[in-house]
Amino acid sequence: MKKLFYPVFLLTIFNSTVYSQHEHHKPATDTAKKLFRDTSREEREMSTHQGHSMDSMKSMDNGNMTHSFSLNLPMTRNGSGTSWLPDNSPMYAYMFHTKKWMYMLHGDVYIRYNKQDLSNKGSRGGEKFDAPNMFMFMGQTKVGKKGLFHFNTMFSLDPLTVGEEGYPLLFQTGEAYKGQPLVDRQHPHDLISELSVSYSRALSTKSDIFVYLAYPGEPAIGPAVFVHRPSGFFNPDAPLSHHWVDATHITFGVATIGFRYQNFKIEGSSFTGREPDEKRYNFDKPLFNSWSGRLSYNPSKSWAWQVSHAFIKSPEALHTGEDVNRTTASATYSTQGRGNKFTNITTLWGLNKTKGHDPENAVLLEASHTINRLALYGRYEWVQKSVEELNLDETIFGDALFPVNAFTLGASYDVLRVGKTKVALGTQVSMYKADGRLDALYGANPIAGQVYLRIYPAAMKR
Repeated sequence: MKKLFYPVFLLTIFNSTVYSQHEHHKPATDTAKKLFRDTSREEREMSTHQGHSMDSMKSMDNGNMTHSFSLNLPMTRNGSGTSWLPDNSPMYAYMFHTKKWMYMLHGDVYIRYNKQDLSNKGSRGGEKFDAPNMFMFMGQTKVGKKGLFHFNTMFSLDPLTVGEEGYPLLFQTGEAYKGQPLVDRQHPHDLISELSVSYSRALSTKSDIFVYLAYPGEPAIGPAVFVHRPSGFFNPDAPLSHHWVDATHITFGVATIGFRYQNFKIEGSSFTGREPDEKRYNFDKPLFNSWSGRLSYNPSKSWAWQVSHAFIKSPEALHTGEDVNRTTASATYSTQGRGNKFTNITTLWGLNKTKGHDPENAVLLEASHTINRLALYGRYEWVQKSVEELNLDETIFGDALFPVNAFTLGASYDVLRVGKTKVALGTQVSMYKADGRLDALYGANPIAGQVYLRIYPAAMKR
């Protein structure tokens, strides 16, 4: 239990610090208003550019944070890295400001018991007490009348509270530990998962350009990563499709440039293809040997769509000669009802193509619905796992692909609120249905379950 103390202590300190800063700096609101008020005729016209720009300008005048890469967009469109979410997305975070800067803190901790094969049908299920967690701190300031500087950091105590070998998760694959592939386990985050800076400039009321540099960080591939998607925010587990869609979110060396016109955005990245090694406290060597491109479109405040493609050079340390071509497409939906009622849905597809192997597909549909203190959520996945991914004997199974279906239902209820921090009690159950040839290892239709206590910030008021 000593390991579980660290993330709880950190989040408590975050909450008390933010609350005191917020109270102390209330008089600075007028300064913040002045900082973010536009005085030129061109910038005043931004408030008339479609509904989202008006909301964004009002937000700046109220001393709030705008989008990380645009003075013309609302902060609720921020995803992970440079990705977009719908403008209606909820934001679970603390915000405060000084004379010239706006800051935000975000994070959560799950203290849980997790058992991946409740009926002990197979030999690959594990169980564990652990505490997956992540913490983010970001800030931004205007540079002149049209420029915006932003920094972002992400940290995780997973190496301490989960363990460097990760946590049990049936049919999960990706990365390695002590020279062996991690199979039926989800790898932990690195201690330092993002250190990034960016600069954006408004070209007009309708367009922006930006540059994003990170070590580590996230290139332009896929939708917002699972830990930042409101549709998956209440689920402690990573998706089985993680290495088909968003496993590049911790990349040691990223450079991205992008251009936005109205509700379209096109961007390209150069980045390091190799996934983080098992040394979770260090910085891996930047190589910039891979590339990606992404087109994003938000047709309304409720929707965020994207398509993307990447060439990833030798992502797996145990398969140095295998490069991956990854293609993704996704649609995310968010809407807010009265009060603290949110509905969030994400559907996505990912494809990995490696030379000499059949293409491997993954499909995910996940949703969450909050009603005041209650959160209901679910996730369905269909993933094609190879013999190599599952670390099976090729002399027995050949070069087969095994379809895996995973269905999860969960619920959590806020039992305590201290300041702007909530504590929720939750549980979830997952059922797996895989190719019958795997029954000897996993059992037929294994069922996993967990109970947890979650500590996280309340949703910010609109």
